[in-house]
Amino acid sequence: MTATWTRLLRSTPFRLALTFAFLFMLAFVLAGAIVYQMMSADLAEQLDDAIKETYSVIAATYADNDLKELVETVQSHSIRSTRKEQLFSLTDAAGNRIAGNFTAAGLPDGFSMFGAEMPGLPPDTEYRAYSGSVGANTLTIAFSLSETEELETIMLMSFGWATLIITGLAVTGGALLASRVQRRLDGIAATMVDVSHGRLDTRIPLTGKEDDIDIVSSQVNAALDRLSALVEGMKQVSADIAHDLKTPLNRLQMILE
Repeated sequence: MTATWTRLLRSTPFRLALTFAFLFMLAFVLAGAIVYQMMSADLAEQLDDAIKETYSVIAATYADNDLKELVETVQSHSIRSTRKEQLFSLTDAAGNRIAGNFTAAGLPDGFSMFGAEMPGLPPDTEYRAYSGSVGANTLTIAFSLSETEELETIMLMSFGWATLIITGLAVTGGALLASRVQRRLDGIAATMVDVSHGRLDTRIPLTGKEDDIDIVSSQVNAALDRLSALVEGMKQVSADIAHDLKTPLNRLQMILE
């Protein structure tokens, strides 16, 4: 078994199959990396859109400078976010929390990232936040990156398994293809060995597929046919010469006797 694999690894068809498989896998990995980057960027953009939309909906309740309605809206959203996947913070000018389920401190206006440690959440859970002024107050909306990171993890795992499966299929297919081609090459080599030992009637077996190996095999068989005919012709000429020489020699022997 070891000798078979060693011989297969040294064969040109198997090396060509491995080269093709490697190039295919390289292209697959590069394409997968591009797709992953594009999907990650798209997920990040969708998350920003969702945060900005939520911010706009809540901030719109302060249209008539009604702080009470704004506070009630922030509290309502905070209560619905039981798993702390969404954080809401409404603070006054001094940074004191008026409403929400966390206090945003030191976050710049616009989008930002921060880590938070809260009960029931893994340490350093990352959030994407958007902060802006609503009257004299600051409204901050933050969404957890856990769902985005989970989707990215699923993407990476799927891509990893697909890479392993494709690699296995490529190597297996290459080995099967190489073994079939190698068997045909071995048939050619065996035929040449027989011819070198004088068995000129031996011919290379053809598969009927008319591929490159069949074309070469047909040409070699035709050359062997011509060689066999030439050898047979030489044998016949030698026999005729021997016959022609034998008759005078017999007459000379009779005369001498």
